Amino acid sequence: MPPPDGCSINSAASDESEDTEPLIGSDEIPPRCCSARFNLAFLMFLGFTVVYGLRVNLSVAMVAMVNSTDPDPDRNHSVINASCPPPSGHKNTSNNFQQPAGVPHYNWDSETQGWLLGAFFFGYLCTQIPGGYLAGHYGGKFFLGLGVLGTAALTLLTPLAAKWGSYWLFALRALEGFGEGVTYPAMMAIWARWAPPLERSRLIAMSGSGGSFGAFVALPLTGYISQMLGWPAVFYICGGAGCLWAVFWFIFVSDDPRTHRRISKEERDYIIKTVGPQGTGHGWSLPLLHMALSFRLWAIIITQMCSNWAFYTLLTSLPTYMDVILHFDLQSNSFLSSLPYLGSWLMAWLSGVMADALIERRVFSVTVVRKIFTFVGLFLPSVFLVAVIYARCDHILIVTFLTLSLTTGGFSAAGVFINQIDIAPRYAGFLLGITNTFGTIPGVVAPIVTGYFTEDHTLAGWAKVFWVAAGINASGAVIYTLFGTGKLQPWALTEEERAEAERKRNRSISH
Repeated sequence: MPPPDGCSINSAASDESEDTEPLIGSDEIPPRCCSARFNLAFLMFLGFTVVYGLRVNLSVAMVAMVNSTDPDPDRNHSVINASCPPPSGHKNTSNNFQQPAGVPHYNWDSETQGWLLGAFFFGYLCTQIPGGYLAGHYGGKFFLGLGVLGTAALTLLTPLAAKWGSYWLFALRALEGFGEGVTYPAMMAIWARWAPPLERSRLIAMSGSGGSFGAFVALPLTGYISQMLGWPAVFYICGGAGCLWAVFWFIFVSDDPRTHRRISKEERDYIIKTVGPQGTGHGWSLPLLHMALSFRLWAIIITQMCSNWAFYTLLTSLPTYMDVILHFDLQSNSFLSSLPYLGSWLMAWLSGVMADALIERRVFSVTVVRKIFTFVGLFLPSVFLVAVIYARCDHILIVTFLTLSLTTGGFSAAGVFINQIDIAPRYAGFLLGITNTFGTIPGVVAPIVTGYFTEDHTLAGWAKVFWVAAGINASGAVIYTLFGTGKLQPWALTEEERAEAERKRNRSISH
């Protein structure tokens, strides 16, 4: 339901104070179940499940692709003495993992593995901003669909690239990242047109949480497939799933509720009225100088970089830690590596619903809600990462703390990670491209740094990895608490909104 005077939540507040963020009523919200907007969120959820499956499958497959984590026998002997004993009741078989006949193995040391795991992000950096800009202008359907389809098709070539050598595999993974880089900016560009303000948190958290669910499904599935069919089958199955999803995406999705063929009139009118003028494309010109000078935007950028350092460290290196330090066999390794992402997925869904409820009931302003969820979602994971260090070789405690770290990190899904659509809805795709570009830098650097710290595969080396991740994460929590906001920024207003704000100002002066 539109607020009084026909304004949406995206309208500029007449008062500059932090407590006057406009809110709207919720008494005439169309049914959510089976609605076009929630069907869109579910299809996006499946898409990002595939996306993260394509992204993380190499992390577990790497354990099966190499003869051992480090081919140097002298170093392997020292690893036994410097790491933890195998867990009780488990036989350590990861280094003797048997592949079906004819499946190749490669002698890649830990440094090479770190570069291969980080290669994806070199390409991923390149297309975030262009993808966000074009998706904001033309709409995100084509770019999100093509990004997933292209990445899936390239994934099918992984066994061939690995056969040709590590340089070819590095190049292929970088190309996959190049294709996948447009997906999240395109998602945000779509939600800028589709997400009613009172449902932003749950819709975006629901769709984006497909990433955590994808990691939860892909990690154990990759281990199982590698053991049963050989590691090349991992890439054929994941690539095929991405191609299949793209077919459904292009058939059922529309860029705008105005052009959707199956949406009800009630729902379409509700979305258009509540989103307001911000639910349109931004055109070719952008307020780039204002964006570059916006410390609110820089707060998002820096916080996402901090959060992503810990996330990508665990995403790319956790299977190696489970294998080399804790000595879990491949199936246990892949399941336990995936367990934290189940918690993260569930928490992301819950946080989206909680955040919307707090905003809808006017318990807190949008700004306060974003800060609460961001602080909890960054600071608590840091605490649990430090706890992992002090757990040393207690396998149960380590798995518990890692699970709690990523689970509590799911709170930030309703915080800083959707903040772009609060401060500038119609530029949200482009802004997410900017923030994700900076936020992807840890994806490139963290695996390399981890490889450097853990060159000798010791507990002390991994302790450094977790200390750095925890410290960076906690810094992000503080930065966003001090400088973040949920208010629509003046440079993001449309001409229509500026004129309306001016009329309100003149009326208040005349009274």
